[in-house]
Amino acid sequence: MATTAQLFEEPFDADEYIERLAWRTPGGGSKGGAEAFDPKKLLEEFVNHIEELKLLDERIQRKVEKLEQQCHREAKEFAHKVQDLQRSNQVAFQHFQELDEHISYVATKVCHLGDQLEGVNTPRQRAVEAQRLMTYFNEFLDGELRSDVFTNPEKIKEAADIIQKLHLIAQELPFDRFSDVKAKIASKYHDLERQLIQEFTAAQRRGEIGRMREVAAVLLHFKGYAHCVDVYIKQCQEGAYMRNDVFEDIAILCQRVNKQVGEVFCSPETVMAKLIQSIFENKIQAHVKERLEETRHSDVEQYLKNLYDLYSRTTALAAKLTDFNLGSDKQTFLSKLIKNIFSCYLESYIDMERQYLQNRSGLILQRFYDSKNHQKRPIGTGSMQELKERIRQRTNLPLGPSIDTHGETLLSQEVVVNLLQETRQSFERCNKLSDPADLSKNAFSIFLLLVEYLCVDHIDYALEIGLSAIPSADAKNANLYFLDVVQQANTIFHLFDKQFNDHLMPLISSSPKLTECLHKKKEVIEQMEVKLDTGIDRTLNCMVGQMKHILVNEQKKTDFKPEDENNVMIQYTTACSKVCAYVSKQVERVRRSMDGKNVDTVLTELGVRFHRLIHEHLQQFSYSSMGGMLAICDVAEYRRSAKDFKVPLVLQLFDTLHALCNLLVVAPDNLKQVCSGEQLTNLDKNLLHAFVQLRVDYRSARLGRHFS
Repeated sequence: MATTAQLFEEPFDADEYIERLAWRTPGGGSKGGAEAFDPKKLLEEFVNHIEELKLLDERIQRKVEKLEQQCHREAKEFAHKVQDLQRSNQVAFQHFQELDEHISYVATKVCHLGDQLEGVNTPRQRAVEAQRLMTYFNEFLDGELRSDVFTNPEKIKEAADIIQKLHLIAQELPFDRFSDVKAKIASKYHDLERQLIQEFTAAQRRGEIGRMREVAAVLLHFKGYAHCVDVYIKQCQEGAYMRNDVFEDIAILCQRVNKQVGEVFCSPETVMAKLIQSIFENKIQAHVKERLEETRHSDVEQYLKNLYDLYSRTTALAAKLTDFNLGSDKQTFLSKLIKNIFSCYLESYIDMERQYLQNRSGLILQRFYDSKNHQKRPIGTGSMQELKERIRQRTNLPLGPSIDTHGETLLSQEVVVNLLQETRQSFERCNKLSDPADLSKNAFSIFLLLVEYLCVDHIDYALEIGLSAIPSADAKNANLYFLDVVQQANTIFHLFDKQFNDHLMPLISSSPKLTECLHKKKEVIEQMEVKLDTGIDRTLNCMVGQMKHILVNEQKKTDFKPEDENNVMIQYTTACSKVCAYVSKQVERVRRSMDGKNVDTVLTELGVRFHRLIHEHLQQFSYSSMGGMLAICDVAEYRRSAKDFKVPLVLQLFDTLHALCNLLVVAPDNLKQVCSGEQLTNLDKNLLHAFVQLRVDYRSARLGRHFS
């Protein structure tokens, strides 16, 4: 059995168990071992082993049953013990409740007894205190202060307590009978009060926080407590303003005092508020008045800068002071202090701002015109000017004398930057110095000044002068500088629009003035766009006039009917060469002067007019066979120039014109076929016929029959 038990070692594996049992049996190994394999011995060993296992199982089962019985018995005993403990716990809880009730009863009795004792002791203490005060009062009646408390300087705290109470009692006594004693008590009261304040001052100078706290606590019940606080505030500021920056000194001072005041006074927020009030009403107000009054009437620009700087720094200081304990409504408290200092200056701020901006803007413009030796001419207003403008827009006629500006656009980016810079500073000051209720109104008034001086007096004036300086369409060698005006006006207006969005919009975005500003801006834009469109249109007419002048002077009738048809050596005519060179320069000039879609719009219009001019010009001549070839070469060169426009419509027009010119050289029998080609099939037959009529052989070859 021992051997069997050894076979059950952990971990147990049934296959391993059988293998080990067979291996231990003589002749039972898988390979026979030293002896040959004997299945009978192995079977006999298995049978014997099974019997042993049965005996082992029975013995273990009996042991298990015995342990189960023992477990049931111990469980019953434990249950009985638990029940006994529960009964004992219940008894203990009942005893605890009884003890708690007894303690409550005793406590009630003790409290009642304490109340009774207090009821007896309080009158006794009052009587003792009254007797003590009467004793001191008698000394004042006798006129001789004998008590040690009045003669010993070390007991000034006790003396102060007594004299403060006697002073209150004396207030209730009739004056006619106790006038002398009341005067003596009052004299001693004020004398002790003075001594306490002196002691507080000396302790503050020595930096003895503990002594300051003791004296302040005693003085709290005296009338001179407020004077003690004033002395403390005055001494705090002695030697505090050593730098050139007053506001930095004040911030450091308040930071230092804030730490100390909580250790000295029982109500530090009141003392701190009084200190800040003293600083604002004395130091800051004097500093502000000194800096502003010296420039208020002599230098408005410096006055406005100083006002903005002082107000900004004062509000920034107030924001820092909100970190301190100043009472329940410190925001209102600080705002009121700031208002008391700056109200007299802020009331007239916007009037001075507008007046300064008007004067400054006018001076900037006048200096510019003086530098150009230009005497600014008045621009007409009213119904007559409106009538002229309408006639000019519809007829393109120059109304009034032409002005020679010698190529000056009378626009200056430097002037614009200066005007915008001044206005930006005005917007910043307006945002800081205006009352919130008036902010949008004030910002709008500044915007109107910007419109007046930048848009009207500078840009619009330059456009008017530019329009007046545009020569007529038939002028020779005209200086078409209006495109330079357009370029500069466009750049300037981008700057104006940027300032509108960056500096004005934040001030008016949530107010009814937003609508007015947007309307005014739109109105200004539309007025300038009308004049720009008019000027560009007249400039394009001048360009076409210059081209026409070149063609008239350079194009000869013999160009297209050469005397010697077989000796034509040129690729295109001189007139064509000069026109194409001129057109290329003007296209490049338009690209420099415009931006965005405006480039394509203007070039499209110029290209259409250029095509119309060439089309009409070609119809003024008669063409021989070689002349027609030369006309085709000219149109091909014109078409090459048209490619510079990079406008599909213009190129298409010249492609069609090139196809029309083919009618000048095509064989008579092929006319009908060419006219029905892709590029000419949609054209009016009269137009095709008109081009064919330009051929010198039109009548002799009876070409008209092809169109009958």
